[in-house]
Amino acid sequence: MAAYNKADLERRMTGAVESLKHDLGGLRTGRASTTLLEPVTVEVYGSHMPLNQVATVSAPEPRMLSVQVWDKSNVGPVDKAIRSAGLGLNPIVDGQNLRLPIPDLTEERRKELAKLASKYAEAARVAVRNVRRDGMDSLKTDEKKGEFGEDDRKRHEADVQKLTDATIAEIDAAATAKEKEILGK
Repeated sequence: MAAYNKADLERRMTGAVESLKHDLGGLRTGRASTTLLEPVTVEVYGSHMPLNQVATVSAPEPRMLSVQVWDKSNVGPVDKAIRSAGLGLNPIVDGQNLRLPIPDLTEERRKELAKLASKYAEAARVAVRNVRRDGMDSLKTDEKKGEFGEDDRKRHEADVQKLTDATIAEIDAAATAKEKEILGK
């Protein structure tokens, strides 16, 4: 049974790109985005739950988020969770609704966010290179087992390298676009 599976390598590399895009989506750029609150967990009913399981999050204006808490008794814990999440947001409580004005980003904060975006991109590149290494190792193993010859192995290695190069180019493009968005260029 051959260990090399090109479809699996493609799936894993695509997963690294999707993970990067998800991480980059959570970086604040001065505009309201519901993904900003995805890392927030609220302690309610004796356990920690994601914010989207106790409230509806929306972006009614470009610089404002709205959180509508479903259970009135959870308004306090939701407010506390958002304040303590380290996002730099201060909710304004209005009954069961919380309004979160998005403050302007300072130049220093923009640079920090750009560095964080670069860090996320490098982690995705490392993940893709690890997938590439796994693919190359499985090709060598298959060749030793006699699944195929040296010429086939080299052809498959070239395919894996092309896939790796294309995926890393996609990662670079996503990171560059996010850095430009953060820095306002």
